[in-house]
Amino acid sequence: MRQLARPRCLLVVAPHADDEAIGAYGLIWRLRRRGVAVRILVVTDGAASHPSSSAWPPARLTSERRRETRREMRRIGVTADRIQFLSLPDGGLSTMVSSARRLIAAEVRRAPRPLTLLGPADDDDHPDHRVVAGALADCRGARVRRVSYPVWPAGRVLPHHIALPLGGQTRLAKRLAIRRYRTQAGRITDDPAGFAMTRAQVAAFSRPYETFVVHTF
Repeated sequence: MRQLARPRCLLVVAPHADDEAIGAYGLIWRLRRRGVAVRILVVTDGAASHPSSSAWPPARLTSERRRETRREMRRIGVTADRIQFLSLPDGGLSTMVSSARRLIAAEVRRAPRPLTLLGPADDDDHPDHRVVAGALADCRGARVRRVSYPVWPAGRVLPHHIALPLGGQTRLAKRLAIRRYRTQAGRITDDPAGFAMTRAQVAAFSRPYETFVVHTF
């Protein structure tokens, strides 16, 4: 696709572990097969998805969510040394906007140029996502291009979007990958109020295409 021409480096910024797969699994896989350097930055620790689970206290849940990201990204060519975790409080970014922006900006500065900076949509329906989007909007540079992906609500299509078609094999692989983020897909059963993706959400997250918006600073 001409609008998403091959960059030297793609930095995927995920507010939570699994957003990288939901938002850009197909794009990451395609670019890695073409030899593009891909880095992943996961902003929060992911510890708030099951606050009442005794079997999965925050430290264990954070560790497992990191493992899930490393495993699924390794399958499509992104090694663990290319994945960074900021470990900011899940669900708490709106109370520490300045710190979040500073830490995200520091990681963006370390990435090679020219850089495609890929993160959540500005109006995504999650406060952590909106904070991350605002931080990325501040990361201006002559050799930095910002691109957005939608997450919430599941299945939302961005206005004026660019569609990246996923072949049948890639779409199936993406769906299976999302399900393998098992802490978010029903593995944790001792917190009735905890988060678990529904089958309908998994289907919406693994549509036949991924959508993106290219921003102009």
